[in-house]
Amino acid sequence: MHEVTVSRFVRAPPRVVRRALTPEAVIRYEGSFEVRDVEETEDGPVVVTGTDRFQFALRFETLDDGLFYEQAGEAGPFDAMETTVGVASENEGSRVTARSSVSLGLPLAGLTDRIAAWKRKGELKRALDALAADVE
Repeated sequence: MHEVTVSRFVRAPPRVVRRALTPEAVIRYEGSFEVRDVEETEDGPVVVTGTDRFQFALRFETLDDGLFYEQAGEAGPFDAMETTVGVASENEGSRVTARSSVSLGLPLAGLTDRIAAWKRKGELKRALDALAADVE
């Protein structure tokens, strides 16, 4: 698995930012997939997301300082993907940090996982920019 980290200052207090970090909003903020369905389970929400060609599930867990989510099951663009979005107080606003690990499970993993992580980093940057636009 290859890991990427993106961080951004947001001019809103942590409680406002955490309130905006719903599973549906995170998928919308990332901009790559559409939310198809949300199922509440004992372990937390499972969001079915995808495109016209395929769909897959993401399992979400609420943390004290943000969210954790991972690809659930075998279906999906990754062999494995997990992401943590954390929110901390900083200078009358918030520091939002997203860390994601991805693996495609393909041959030449050093190269293919690095490409997947590069794409994932773009999604995370887009997500933090959209989050900031939503709460500032």
